[in-house]
Formats: sequence, C-alpha cells, structure tokens
Amino acid sequence: MITIPVYQPSLEGNENKYVNQCLDSTWISSKGEFITKFEISFAERTGVKHAAAVCNGTVALHLALVALGIGPGDEIIVPTLTYISSVNAITYTGATPVFVDSLESTWQMDPEDVRRKLSPNTKAIMAVHLYGHPCDMDSLVSIKNEHGLFLVEDCAEAFGSMYKGKHVGSFGDISTYSFFGNKTITTGEGGMVVSNDETLHDRVVHFKGQGLAKHRQYWHDVIGYNYRMTNICAAIGLAQLERAEEFLAKKRQLAEWYEEGLNSLPVIFHKETENVRHSYWMCSILVDDPAKREPLRDLLALNGIETRPLFYPVHTMPMYATKFQRHPVAENLGWRGINLPSWPDISKINVDIVVNAVKEFVQ
Repeated sequence: MITIPVYQPSLEGNENKYVNQCLDSTWISSKGEFITKFEISFAERTGVKHAAAVCNGTVALHLALVALGIGPGDEIIVPTLTYISSVNAITYTGATPVFVDSLESTWQMDPEDVRRKLSPNTKAIMAVHLYGHPCDMDSLVSIKNEHGLFLVEDCAEAFGSMYKGKHVGSFGDISTYSFFGNKTITTGEGGMVVSNDETLHDRVVHFKGQGLAKHRQYWHDVIGYNYRMTNICAAIGLAQLERAEEFLAKKRQLAEWYEEGLNSLPVIFHKETENVRHSYWMCSILVDDPAKREPLRDLLALNGIETRPLFYPVHTMPMYATKFQRHPVAENLGWRGINLPSWPDISKINVDIVVNAVKEFVQ
C-alpha cells in the first residue's frame, strides 16, 4: 500500500471559499469573475503582459502553435526528453516534430543539437523546462533571432523557475503552463497561454472560444476550439496562486533535504546550475546503472513509496519511431532517472524514509 505518494496537492488556502462563491453565484462554467482575476494575477506573477486561461496544459500548447500559424510542412524543434504532450501538440497542427538531444548537466535541450537540426522548414523551437530546471535561454533566444524563428516555451513543469533573474515563459514569443493536480499550483485540470505580444494574445483568445467574433454575438469567423477554463477551476487557481511563494519555498527545502540525505550515495540528484532558479517541480535522481532503476523502484514501492520513471524519450515511442534515431544523452537519462515524492507538504520524516530506503538498496 502506498503511504508516501509521489505527489498530492495542498488545498488549505481559499480554495473552498472561492469555489463556494462560484456555486453561490451560479457562474460555474467559462464565464465569471475568477477567470479574469486569475489571468491578471498570473500574468503579474510570471512577468508577462497577457495571460489566457485554458482547460489543460496540452491544449495550451496546441493553442499557442495555432496562434503562431504553425501547420503542415512546418518543422518544430523539440527535445525528445519531454512529456508526450509537447510533441503531440505539434502533431495536432500537422507540423513535424524534429527531436534534439539533452545536456547531461541540466537534462534540458542541447542548443548545439538545435543548430544541427535547423532546416529551411524550421519554423519554431519549443523549449521545455523539464522538471522545473530552465533551459539555456540565452543560446535559444540567439538561435531564434539569428534564423527568424518563433520560440515557444513549455513551462508546464516550471512555474516559479527563473533564468538569470527572469521568469521562464517571458523569453518566448508565446509560452504555456499546466495546472494538473500534480503541478506546483493546480486548478485540478487547467492551463495558461502567456505572451508579451498583444496580437498573439488576441489570437489565442479568439481561437480558444470557438472562433467567436469579437464584436458580433454568435458569429464565428474562424474554426476555433472549446479550450476555455471554467470559473470553478480559475477560483482554485487564484487561491493556489496566493500561496505560490509558500509552495516554492517548501519545494526548495524539500530539495535540500533530498540532496543532503543522498549526497554520499551513488546516485545523482538533479540540482540547479549557475544563473538559474530550479523550482523543483519533481525532485529526481539518476542511478548509476539503468539495470538498477526498476529494482530500486520496486524496493521503494515495497516500503510504501510511490515513484515515477523519468519520461521516456519520445523518439523511442512507436508513433514517433518510424525512422531510426539516436539521442544518447536523453536515452541515458531516460533509462536511469527516478522522480521521488515531491509534494510541498511532505514531512522531513517521510523524506528520511525515502532516503533510507534508497540507502538500503545501494549499500
């Protein structure tokens, strides 16, 4: 029986109060005061001008690409070491994902491999801030500017992450977040599309609401989508946002506990590098031998500890493996990595239980 889950949300703020206000007002669908409040507060918190709330993180990515006009014949460069939604969103548009390898030091996409994969059909780079550690944004912005490309930031796992003192999500032409139940702040299901470009923001709002014309009721002038967030979800999100600093501080404390406890063991803890602030959405380790990962996870499960494997490189999955590719760093990380219990309210006692179970296995 699992006694230490890999994640669970903390809902001890104004979530009940705000949701009950929605119920009392009867505004429970995609209109209501909390949607606008959440969007404005989120934009302010993440250092961007515009934010549009949507129903989940995957549609946020799809909507961002649609707003940019991405479609068949376009190539989008994306790390292979990512969650599947990053790549699926590209495929939804009819564009082609072009995979790049990762940096061993940060686990993020390798800018030099991005340069190698550029082609006349490249239209955008999708930077995924994996597990809360920022990508090398100086290099990616430089490539974007040199070649006249769009830059999309997938910040699904990186709320609170910073690169050289600036929030991730504020570097790209357009960026997205996820608020699934296991994210640093949650709405249950939800997402956000953010941009500093007013025209892109207007396009996002237009497409997410069934392509409804701005000044003519029930007149639709593009094929749009029903990607709107509900007022109830936004109410939860606003309450979560009020506790953002608390959650992020607890995450850093958790990472310090893990790093200290695992320091002398033959595992590598995923920690922040210079000039960045890792938000530690997931606290993760690498074992020294891929053959040890599943036995370690099995032992942890026997001790009631839930874990997750690192994401499998997407180029190895059947629907994206139609031609042979090798991305050795991403593959090595993907076969060796484990996500440890990482919820903000986990106790030091539970962290010690996890660390001691790892010690039992490796010693």
